Amino acid sequence: MNDDQLLRYSRHILVDEIGIEAQQRFLDAHAVIIGAGGLGAPAAMYLAASGVGKITLVDADTVDLTNLQRQIVHMTRSVGAPKVESARETLSALNPDIDVIAVNARADAAWLDINMPGKTVVLDCSDNFATRHAINAACVTHRVPLVSGAALRFDGQISTFDFRAPDSPCYACVFPPDQPFEEVACSTMGVFAPTVGIIGAMQAAEALRVIGGFGETLAGRLMMLDSLRMEWNTMRIARQPDCAVCGNTGSREAAR
Repeated sequence: MNDDQLLRYSRHILVDEIGIEAQQRFLDAHAVIIGAGGLGAPAAMYLAASGVGKITLVDADTVDLTNLQRQIVHMTRSVGAPKVESARETLSALNPDIDVIAVNARADAAWLDINMPGKTVVLDCSDNFATRHAINAACVTHRVPLVSGAALRFDGQISTFDFRAPDSPCYACVFPPDQPFEEVACSTMGVFAPTVGIIGAMQAAEALRVIGGFGETLAGRLMMLDSLRMEWNTMRIARQPDCAVCGNTGSREAAR
């Protein structure tokens, strides 16, 4: 680190659990954030401010006026622009030392299979069930840690799936892909703006702990937030042997 970086990240370096060693890991890391909306916005800003050296943002949408109530990485002047370009402009202004890669595309299975290998951590900030499962399957196959978040109305949830551990559960262990699921969206149900901010910030914190190797992540736990009452509940989760993705006949075994 040069003198400017030592000063910029000094408040991290002063924390014993982080120090120069973990801060250098942040600088050397490559995080992928899928979704530049309500969750991805605060997550990306905290990772950029914290000095994660390379951040790839993936989203195919454009900024809409209705996004600005919660998607804090975008500005009014960005309405109509691709979300990833708008976010890259904000993140580069926040921290010009980092490399922000904007991918104006949907993270489908083919893109994920090509781009997941070698990444440090993936943050699932998407807004639909199919994309979440595609991200999970790719992370299982390539053993990339996954921080998964979701929010709607006053409810939020977050967990970390660290596939570097052989006994790690995956997203499909908790939410099987063949399970009946009613897809709902913010456009029809609404969302309390700070709820996505809380979950997105927590996703950044989880990703930094994964990268830095300090503290204890949410691996093996699912945290659920009711922000109407500001109550948290935690559920223990375990790998399911019959999981179609990571179980005995799933893609993890196929990857060996």
